[in-house]
Amino acid sequence: MAADTIEARTLTLTRTLNTDPNSAFDAWINPQTLAKWWGPEGFTAPELKMDVREGGAWSTVMLSPEGSRHHVSGVYKAIDRPNRLVFTWAWMQDDGSRGHETEVEVAFAAKGNKTLMTLVQKVFKEAEHRDNHQKGWTSSFNKLERMFA
Repeated sequence: MAADTIEARTLTLTRTLNTDPNSAFDAWINPQTLAKWWGPEGFTAPELKMDVREGGAWSTVMLSPEGSRHHVSGVYKAIDRPNRLVFTWAWMQDDGSRGHETEVEVAFAAKGNKTLMTLVQKVFKEAEHRDNHQKGWTSSFNKLERMFA
């Protein structure tokens, strides 16, 4: 697949969580719960601002184990509880501007007494950025999965 195709710059991840779709959905919109799993393993989320409504803004600061701060923000585009959540995503740049914006869609589907969570993030500027996000989300989802274990 060519690195410049939309498909090559789209990330899709799935995870089965040991909880119902409502609780899985809440993990994304409740600041106290989000702080428990947001960011790769070893990272914390000491700053969260969430105006959870369509058109509402959100922002977080993820703190690495080494102390570096990673600020990301966006806007909620769709909130369909407990089925789907859509929001934009952009990293704060060193000059204070927002970087390239992607869209994140998270879908929640009941599978017996569990939830199949599917994340699609698109369209990254470069496939390398998609790969970096794959590592970050996978690590974050490990924390989320343990939270519901």
